[in-house]
Amino acid sequence: MKESDFAALRQTMVAEIAAHTIFLTGRLGKAALGRRAIEAMAKVPRHAFVRLELQAVAYADTPLPSGYGKTISQPFIVALMTDLLDLQPTDIVLEIGTGLGYQAAVLAELALRVYSVELIEELADDARHRLARQGYGNVEVRTGDGRAGWPEHAPFDKIIVTAAPDLVPPSLIYQLKPGGKMVVPAGLPDEQQLLLLEKGSDGALSTREILPVRFSLLDPAEA
Repeated sequence: MKESDFAALRQTMVAEIAAHTIFLTGRLGKAALGRRAIEAMAKVPRHAFVRLELQAVAYADTPLPSGYGKTISQPFIVALMTDLLDLQPTDIVLEIGTGLGYQAAVLAELALRVYSVELIEELADDARHRLARQGYGNVEVRTGDGRAGWPEHAPFDKIIVTAAPDLVPPSLIYQLKPGGKMVVPAGLPDEQQLLLLEKGSDGALSTREILPVRFSLLDPAEA
């Protein structure tokens, strides 16, 4: 496929995200995602962040296997989670679960710096190469325990978790800056909810359930 073909498929993907959002208006409380999140989705080449044999379906609105029992989230969910963070150009963001780097690339379009933690060394290495090839110099990836966050760079303006713990790890809440937001899928495998956590200036935490989801589990080895 040519780059022009991928670009056309990317625009179709964005249209499908818009339609999906309208369908969920009642639950989301709005009929459209923010302009900046949609522009990032329209720009990032998802086909550069999937396995070669899956490039032809890279822009389908569906999760895709990334290897090692993990998946790359469906584009609508990536767009929604990005939008919920309300990213600002000065934000420092922590991502838990790099995968092949697609979500990190979307974040990097909107934030100042992204720190991403991936448990599986092979995925982390792959993501580094993919992000570098696409010119995302504002993303740093390390292999490690996602539940522990990245204390050396805390506190973070925004935190996004791309695999589901049963409970939100306290260390991540601690590393969220007052006034910050965290988006995380959490719960037992058949009871996961996408959550938006907001930390007030006084440190008080509010939690909003967005919608039921099904994510890969945050690996028990990270517990």
